[in-house]
Amino acid sequence: MIQLNLPAFEHKIKKQQDKLYIYDSIRRKYLLLTPEEWVRQHFLHYLISDLRYPKGLITTESGLKYHQLQRRTDIVVFDRQAKPFMIVECKAPSVTINQQVFNQIATYNKVLQANLLVVSNGLQHFCCQLKPGTQSWEFLPTIPSSPL
Repeated sequence: MIQLNLPAFEHKIKKQQDKLYIYDSIRRKYLLLTPEEWVRQHFLHYLISDLRYPKGLITTESGLKYHQLQRRTDIVVFDRQAKPFMIVECKAPSVTINQQVFNQIATYNKVLQANLLVVSNGLQHFCCQLKPGTQSWEFLPTIPSSPL
């Protein structure tokens, strides 16, 4: 797998029927190791180990409905009142982070109403925060450590 712009972590990989699987500590199971999953697992460990977000407040691949369509968020971090605090959209390293990716996460946020939105392809990461009392977003220079 490609070297990412995220801290390395001790991952568990197994091979089964000529396919590689990586262990997801949130879902507690092995998942097919795709380029996007490689980014998602690195980002999860970055949130937990480096930025100190509580593992118990994180979900991955959660479903939501938007205009009768079923969607899946890559990572959602909840606050202590079980309200969405941060949504993370992960893409494969080969996927360019563009307006379409931001539109995708903005659509998810119409349902979830989180204050932080993050998009990453493992090489580039962008974080936006909802400005208090407004409906406008500002880009942050870094992804904030956990206030939770």
